[in-house]
Amino acid sequence: MKPVLVLNGPNLNLLGLREPQVYGTQTLAEIERDLRAEGAALGVELVFFQSNHEGALIDRLHEARGKTRGALLNPGGLSHTSVSLRDAVAAMDFPTIEVHISNTFAREGFRRLDRIAPVCHGVIAGLGAFGYRAGLRALLDLTPES
Repeated sequence: MKPVLVLNGPNLNLLGLREPQVYGTQTLAEIERDLRAEGAALGVELVFFQSNHEGALIDRLHEARGKTRGALLNPGGLSHTSVSLRDAVAAMDFPTIEVHISNTFAREGFRRLDRIAPVCHGVIAGLGAFGYRAGLRALLDLTPES
């Protein structure tokens, strides 16, 4: 069975330190640990990648073509600005679920424009770190035989 790719974008390496009133106190390593346990319980391998660089995220998506069951993507602030990342997601041969820890639609106006969402199979926002687990389950429902 192909693994699920979990991509995290800019500044997510600072989870637990950066604006805990918005993003909570869990670190990215803790979120990955919990999600890895969830994946193991569901019988799926997870591959994690985080970068503060748009091109690195795009390259990792390109590398995953034909080798990945699907992707969970938290593009961070690139959600609102990156046509290039949007185009990379659209070019994939697997489904992508966009995940946001905060409810981006209840925040500043510029965060309500999401360039990535229209090319994703779904968006989960505002559920904190639980959104990753919900996204994983949704992705597995979309790809039952991958």
